[in-house]
Amino acid sequence: MKFTNSKAVALLVSGDLLSYILSLILTLTVRYGELPSRGLFVSHAPSFSLLFVIFLLVSYGGGLYDKQTYFMRDRIESLIVKVQLINLMIGVFFFYFTPAIIAPKANLFIYILISTALILIWRDIMFPVLSSTRNAPAIMVGVGDDIDDLHEEINTNGRYGIVIREKIAPLATVEETVATIGGAVERVGPQIVIADLRNPTLEKVMPFLYSLIFSGVQVLDASKLYETVFDRIPLSLVGEKWLVENAASSLGGRKVYDSLKRLTDVFIGAVGMLITAVAYPFIFVAIKLEDRGPIFIKQERIGKNAKRISIVKFRSMTANDNGAYSSHGKSDLKITRVGKFIRLTRIDELPQSYNIFMGDLAFIGPRPELPALVDVYENKVPYYGVRHLIKPGLSGWAQIYHHAHPHHAVAVDETRDKLSYDLFYIKNRSLGLDMHIALQTVRALLSRQGV
Repeated sequence: MKFTNSKAVALLVSGDLLSYILSLILTLTVRYGELPSRGLFVSHAPSFSLLFVIFLLVSYGGGLYDKQTYFMRDRIESLIVKVQLINLMIGVFFFYFTPAIIAPKANLFIYILISTALILIWRDIMFPVLSSTRNAPAIMVGVGDDIDDLHEEINTNGRYGIVIREKIAPLATVEETVATIGGAVERVGPQIVIADLRNPTLEKVMPFLYSLIFSGVQVLDASKLYETVFDRIPLSLVGEKWLVENAASSLGGRKVYDSLKRLTDVFIGAVGMLITAVAYPFIFVAIKLEDRGPIFIKQERIGKNAKRISIVKFRSMTANDNGAYSSHGKSDLKITRVGKFIRLTRIDELPQSYNIFMGDLAFIGPRPELPALVDVYENKVPYYGVRHLIKPGLSGWAQIYHHAHPHHAVAVDETRDKLSYDLFYIKNRSLGLDMHIALQTVRALLSRQGV
């Protein structure tokens, strides 16, 4: 692809930062009626520099650097305004409640107005021009739903810098397949060939695909491209070979990451328990006033290495169903009025801070499932048990990006899709990815999206 996600993000961050700096210069110009002297600029630089870093983190958490967002003009304007309002609130806190900040308070409001205008100009006009590329002609070789989805996504979205001119299905023999690909190469003159390299027939035509490289043709693995485009692993392309190469290898030699992740979890768990202690009296009174039932419930879930763990939650239903369902596959219990509120605000999840502190859960990881549902999915969803190779979490990649969440009822198709996101996390997990998920989780909670 001509314009990769990492290059786009680097360009966006650079442009945003430059917009922030230019906004400060213009703010001082408007405020004092002339271009700021070096001394005036330097006196404002320390306080605003700290805000610049925070503003970039807010933009990151707000989704302004998501590849699903930064080329979509119909979403970007409203999202920028929302992010800038959050930045204003943060700025007010710094300028009005932190004694060390000495810049005049009115400068903040002028700055937010100017920076919002500059960011909109940068994102809506300048970035699309700088990031535009000529679409490289390509052919695609493969079959299956995932290949079809990849073909449709690339050809209906110009941000990838690729246009697929022909899509070819591997034929019965190696000779026929080579002849078909060769004919398409002559007709299209592609710069790129996207091939399902795990297809048995295509594995046998690798020498021919290799020879294309010497003609200036780039050969891309469809499964890796699918992962880059959709941020998940295509299950149709997952097999024992993939698991050995990716899932299994990602578990070894990660002592530094695992240690830092555990230290972070201990800190988050401790803070969460303090917040739970503060919220407990209010939840206690609300639940007791409604139905006089128990405050907490415990449920068994499947944790790391398929071991059973017990998680704690504030009760949000009329009782604890422990994962037992009626014949129609859903719980017969009802959500209480208090339960509706604490679920919407995710307060019901706060007691799981204890599980995080004790090490049964991580803050980030695949969401732990009920034992009854695990029994079903392990029989109906291939490689479902792979998600139990790592510690489950309170939030995760699937919770952020998979939109059809199965909520404690048998949902095989939705769970199969959700697993593709869990596998992506297992393969790519890192402190950077965990931070991204954490920021997106905060964003989802503030916007009242389901996590």
